[in-house]
Amino acid sequence: MSLIISMAAFALVASITPGPVNIVALSSGAQFGFRASQRHVAGATLGFVLLLVLMGLGLHEVLQRWPALTQVVKWAGVTFLLFMAWKLAADDGRLDARESGRAPSMLYGAVMQWLNPKAWLACVAGMGAFVADGETRLVWQFAAVYLVICYVSVGCWVYAGTFLRGYLNNPAGMRWFNRIMALLLAVSAVYLLLP
Repeated sequence: MSLIISMAAFALVASITPGPVNIVALSSGAQFGFRASQRHVAGATLGFVLLLVLMGLGLHEVLQRWPALTQVVKWAGVTFLLFMAWKLAADDGRLDARESGRAPSMLYGAVMQWLNPKAWLACVAGMGAFVADGETRLVWQFAAVYLVICYVSVGCWVYAGTFLRGYLNNPAGMRWFNRIMALLLAVSAVYLLLP
């Protein structure tokens, strides 16, 4: 039982802390509401858990054999984050546009995880800490724990954004919020480039 508690604590710390996926979840909740943002939450959760399982079943060995792949993921992630930051910063904040706009899709959430170096590091560190011997049962157990914790954690960020939505009911407020979120995404991207 203590192993499951340790896995859950690790998953909570890795999932609830600020990062690109959670920033987008906060922004989506503020712009589109809780229900519409659930696709992003589900996609981000399932994308992460798939990455975690693949890492536990041997993907880490591929990365050790070809370290250039790690750099490709890193640069693709940074590029993706900077693109999202630009899109948020350029948003005009008009609320009537939100009715026809769409919240991030399930695929978008999953792809974000696969291009998120924080997710890759969490997978490698988690599998190294809890499934070092590669026991398949532990890989699936860790994935099940992570599935629940990650979904709730990203959902909390959406809920926080939905709460803020009441305070951002004008274009100027939404523009400021979007620009702050864009800045946080850009800082996340630049941080990933540091050694």
